[in-house]
Amino acid sequence: MFPIRLLLVAFAALQLVLMPALAQAARLFTDAAGRSVEIPDRVERVLAAGPPASVLLYVVSPEKMVGWVRSPSDAEKQFLAEPYRDLPETGRLTGRGNTANIEMVLSMKPDIIIDVGTIDPTYASLADRVQEQTGIPYVLIDGAFLRTPETLREVAGLLGVEARGEELASYAERTMAWQKETVADIAPEDRPKVYYGRGPDGLETGSAGSINMEILDVVGAHNVAALAGSGGLSNVSIEQVLGWNPDVILTLSPEFQKSVKTDPTWANLKAVKDGRVYRAPTQPFGWFDSPPGVNRLMSVTWLTEILYPGKAEFDMGERTREFYRLFYQVELTQEQIDQLLADSAIK
Repeated sequence: MFPIRLLLVAFAALQLVLMPALAQAARLFTDAAGRSVEIPDRVERVLAAGPPASVLLYVVSPEKMVGWVRSPSDAEKQFLAEPYRDLPETGRLTGRGNTANIEMVLSMKPDIIIDVGTIDPTYASLADRVQEQTGIPYVLIDGAFLRTPETLREVAGLLGVEARGEELASYAERTMAWQKETVADIAPEDRPKVYYGRGPDGLETGSAGSINMEILDVVGAHNVAALAGSGGLSNVSIEQVLGWNPDVILTLSPEFQKSVKTDPTWANLKAVKDGRVYRAPTQPFGWFDSPPGVNRLMSVTWLTEILYPGKAEFDMGERTREFYRLFYQVELTQEQIDQLLADSAIK
């Protein structure tokens, strides 16, 4: 038998050999809420907590997704790459109408959980609770639109796909810089007043400070509903919209876009008289909203065309093709491009 002293020396030597390997097995990540989260050195399976995170994961590293928060519809699947478009539905852990539960989380066996969006104590508390109940690292990422390049690089680094993140982030930086330069000489008072009408009646909108509306600030337009106060989404009256008299109306709803052009209640609005009622494309994800994630980057180009006609000459179809190829990893046909841009472009 070895003397106890030699065994202790051997054990200590073994620890010195193993410590570097153990140290590499996990790393600390400080998330947007200031939480220090220990995550695996290699992340292979990722669960999205909500829709913006689902989009971000698909864009950055679809092979690491364990599923979609909401299964894409057949119409949406044609704009998503195989085999990822057919991943299972996981439900959502966060936001309105959460449908996921701890049993689902455990059954998917993710290495980490990621949520992207507004960061506040409520979301941090949820993350702490789920992490404690499951033992799975839960990371919060700031989803503010102006941080899009940083967000892409940050999540790509977290997942070990830095080159992909750099490619996407560089595109985002070029697009945002181009747009800012394009409208730089337009005085604030000459920039368009915009109303965003959600739902079939168009009377839900986003107030000042709403994450659903921040893209308007980015492109230098005025959100008329900011006059109603600050907060998130809220319902307004037709009288309020008439008082604001927007230059442009945006919507996601085909029903509202069709009705607003014929409903006498809306007829006296400047936007309706001038024929400036546009529907933002929504497939596979909304360009303007729904969800408020990195998908909105396409809206920077689109809004430059419809809000500032004639300021820049470019082919909207080719810009769409380029974005979908890079971000969604699909090659669009001309028919698909025409389908996306129907009712959304200047006639």
